[in-house]
Amino acid sequence: MRVVMFGYQTWGHRTLQALLDSDHEVVMAVTHPKSDHVYEKIWDDSVADLAEKHGVPVLLRNRPDDPELLAALKDAAPDLIVANNWRTVLPPEVFDLPPHGTLNIHDSLLPAYAGFSPLIWALINGEREVGVTAHRMNAELDAGDVLLQRAVPVGAADTVADLFHRTVDLIGPVVEESLGLIASGRAQWIPQDRSRASFFHKRSLEDSRIDWTWPAEDIERLVRAQCDPYPNAFTHHRGQRLRIVESAVSEGRYGGTPGRIFIREGDGVVVVAGAEARNGQLRGLVVKRVRTEDGAEYAATDYFRTMGGYLTARA
Repeated sequence: MRVVMFGYQTWGHRTLQALLDSDHEVVMAVTHPKSDHVYEKIWDDSVADLAEKHGVPVLLRNRPDDPELLAALKDAAPDLIVANNWRTVLPPEVFDLPPHGTLNIHDSLLPAYAGFSPLIWALINGEREVGVTAHRMNAELDAGDVLLQRAVPVGAADTVADLFHRTVDLIGPVVEESLGLIASGRAQWIPQDRSRASFFHKRSLEDSRIDWTWPAEDIERLVRAQCDPYPNAFTHHRGQRLRIVESAVSEGRYGGTPGRIFIREGDGVVVVAGAEARNGQLRGLVVKRVRTEDGAEYAATDYFRTMGGYLTARA
């Protein structure tokens, strides 16, 4: 088959590499220009560089709806478009152009976690597995019929970086198997159960701000979901932003006001957490390592020399 690829960052790079390694002909790649958005500078392997290295024509676009791009697509005459991490909506004149339509590769187990940053949101929410879905694109984002899915478990100590590496390694096999099914006429498309669908927005720095009224279990997952190289989960201490690099849920139950720097436990310092913390029945967050705005990193037991005071959402 003749294939056009739409994609960006490492997800798109892995997809293009899988297509180049296949028996199919990659006739064009479309990708976004480099961005200064903090989340788009992470896992930023270049689709354009890979395409140019292999002699594949490349178009750079922020949006996919200009006449020049549509003309180039028609001239390329693809049998299939494959998309992964394309950041804006593809119009019907694009996704319906090839005879086999457009296959989108999405890093969640659809219909859950459609939209953006699915691994981060899934980890924050305590999901037990994550994965990759290959589905046919339609007019609603990440809502088309599913061709196949592959899942991996989420461990109790996994960070989002762990889940990224585990799921990005699924892209090549998913692309290879999907194209084999489509080319051979064996593809079976399963409609999504839209009653189970969830849709998430792009993340920004605001989404890394710790809310101490959350249960400690949720905050601990937020810290793991915002591990390096992502912008770390942060709070404020004495008017200065403080990043929480490593944490755990306390063994003991601690009562009081959310955000109170309370007591040492093990190799960390307990901060009271949870909207109902006043009842004394909730776990706290054991802060183990912190990082200040100048990049210096400390064990929490060294940073918090005395107990007392509060960590707050804002300065």
